Amino acid sequence: MNEFNYYYPIQVRFGDLDPFSHVNNARFLTYLESTRLAYFQHLGLWKGKSFLELEIIVADVHISYIKPVYLGQNIRVGQRVTRIGNKSLHFSYQVEDSDTGDLMSSATCVMVAYSYETLSTFPISDEWRKVISQFEKPEN
Repeated sequence: MNEFNYYYPIQVRFGDLDPFSHVNNARFLTYLESTRLAYFQHLGLWKGKSFLELEIIVADVHISYIKPVYLGQNIRVGQRVTRIGNKSLHFSYQVEDSDTGDLMSSATCVMVAYSYETLSTFPISDEWRKVISQFEKPEN
């Protein structure tokens, strides 16, 4: 059974590589970020215009590097929300080879609802809870 309802394809670029010719570990954060932004757009929770309208900030990230990723390799990032807290969203990620399904990396991230205007946190909205919950746990 597939544990992710959302996947985002990543094109590995030459600039993503380190001197050892594989994707630099710091680039994985960018891959997660790109996936997260696409996820919010996919769910209609962000129009993709102003980052100030997104009102969410990274609080914690953990990445496990399983296998190196190389230039020309087809990869995708699976993402899901595993928990919706009062003010936080907990994400799980899986970077995998699109062709073989091999696990390349896994990650978790906690994001907090945050106003960049008032510089303060606030509760996750009922709309976000509903949209994310319906997407992550579809009725069969």
